[in-house]
Amino acid sequence: MPELRIDGDRLWRSLMDLATIGGTPKGGVCRLALTDLDRQGRDLFVSWCREAGCTMTVDEVGNIFARRPGRNPDRPAVCMGSHLDTQPTGGRFDGIYGVMAGLEVIRSLNDQGIETDAPIDLIVWTNEEGARFSPPMLGSGVAMGVFTLEQVLDIRDTDGLRLGDELERIGYKGTVPVTGHAMAAYFEAHIEQGPVLEAEGCELGVVTGAQGQRWYEATVTGRESHAGPTPMRLRRDALAGAAVMIEAIEAIALEVGGDACSTVGRIQAQPDSRNVIPGRVWFSIDLRNPDADALARMDTMLRERLAAIAGKRDLALELTDFWAFPTTPFSPELVGRVRDAARRHGLRHRDIVSGAGHDAVYVARKVPTAMIFIPCEGGLSHNEAENVQPSHATAGCAVLADAVLTTAGR
Repeated sequence: MPELRIDGDRLWRSLMDLATIGGTPKGGVCRLALTDLDRQGRDLFVSWCREAGCTMTVDEVGNIFARRPGRNPDRPAVCMGSHLDTQPTGGRFDGIYGVMAGLEVIRSLNDQGIETDAPIDLIVWTNEEGARFSPPMLGSGVAMGVFTLEQVLDIRDTDGLRLGDELERIGYKGTVPVTGHAMAAYFEAHIEQGPVLEAEGCELGVVTGAQGQRWYEATVTGRESHAGPTPMRLRRDALAGAAVMIEAIEAIALEVGGDACSTVGRIQAQPDSRNVIPGRVWFSIDLRNPDADALARMDTMLRERLAAIAGKRDLALELTDFWAFPTTPFSPELVGRVRDAARRHGLRHRDIVSGAGHDAVYVARKVPTAMIFIPCEGGLSHNEAENVQPSHATAGCAVLADAVLTTAGR
């Protein structure tokens, strides 16, 4: 079976053209979900897909489906996809690479006149990043029954704007039922977002699954008082207590070891005045581990240690669960097809577990799923300096095409 020839130059041009929408002075992209810039990015994607002969549909939460028909329209589609929204200081490839690689597969199939038995769908999921509307992965989450449509449409950003209203405002509130899309398989190509592939000289990562994550919100309450007249021994300083808790959170991951990760990414202190002892502090917590038992152990350690710190400092602690998903294995059959494709293309590759959440993690709950990673320079992602080598982008796309064609039939 002759392999599908990928036009790497065209793939790179598409990535760079899309990066101009929301481009930042440092070379990154800021294209938050459901903003006017997101609409422009979606519009460009839709125009490219229509030029490639795809039929377009949009569901009730704004997920976009571009279909290349197959010989057998009754077969459920073999799907590719990712997202177009970015972080506030995001890069040019996170999510976007998976969408543009999928588009290049479709364009190359057209160029070479290759017909597949099953239809091929390319999907753009809504609000994967969670930067504007939280939690992340909302479009795929609704599609896979993790969230209800009503729940997601009512989420508001920090300015109080409602997701459903913003979706309608930019013209991407579709009418197709969000849970009714038949999918035979799902492949997602992505940058690694970490340093492992580059450090080991690998050209491609065969993703076997994703590690589990647990997100929390912590509120520490003490007592506001004057920074001068209040002696240290009589203070109930919420920020000082929170600082000790944050140090303890870092220590949990270091103690558990392996691939355990713990992060505090956001913190807010009140009343936010130079000469007032903070009386209330809110912060976020992110725990991750590819081992379910180890993640559960980290959860126990977190609760016990933060409660002990609060008690010792006479502070009140409210720790709430915000969002979570379990360790997620991908389809062994589809993972095997990705691995076989990497071998056929002569690429240096290794199995790898995703340390980040992706739409593929939710899709895998109901649909056989696999992911493909390409290296990113310095392991940087969620950063304007995020970068990949064009040769790696082309190689990952070629493996994607191979696995998709094997699954869709030709």
